[in-house]
Amino acid sequence: MGEDAGAGNLPPGFRFFPSDEELVRHFLRRKASMLPCHPDIIPTLDLLHFDPWDLHCKALKGGKYWYFFSHRTENRATPNGYWKQVGVDEFVKDVGMKKTLVFYVGDASGGMKTNWIMHEYCLLDSEASSSSRSNGRKLSRKKGQAKDANYRWVVCRVCESGHSVQPCSQDEAMELSCLDEIFLSFDDYDEVSLPE
Repeated sequence: MGEDAGAGNLPPGFRFFPSDEELVRHFLRRKASMLPCHPDIIPTLDLLHFDPWDLHCKALKGGKYWYFFSHRTENRATPNGYWKQVGVDEFVKDVGMKKTLVFYVGDASGGMKTNWIMHEYCLLDSEASSSSRSNGRKLSRKKGQAKDANYRWVVCRVCESGHSVQPCSQDEAMELSCLDEIFLSFDDYDEVSLPE
């Protein structure tokens, strides 16, 4: 997938900029339940195979963020570094949890912190269990876990940030599309007098 990955599935002028709740409720829950997502634009990647700077040609780009599904794992090592959790998990309404991770280059003993940030969203265990029962699936009990393998999915939002770890700010919600900028520039023509 290229820089405009998934853009062909959206009408012109539409941008992919979901809230935390929308990511969990409308995309992750459907993926975990094996239901179709409309539009089906978020790709599935194995986090262990990609450094954050490699996502531009693999994940869905929405603004300055890259989105992808992956399987939940404790090992977040990549070819050139690893993701380390910072802070505590946050609730996403009543449906999921959000972890904030920062990318370090090198190994865990002496890695160098970068400004790559990932928010990893997962379903709450109770949400996963109730969705599974409502779909008629039986939960597997392997090694004492009552989770269906389908509920080990996460959806990730990655960005490179120089100042803040919060990816969704009010200023970005007002980001103008290329067409918006063109239409706004027409206002300048009202002040220009054309030769007669």
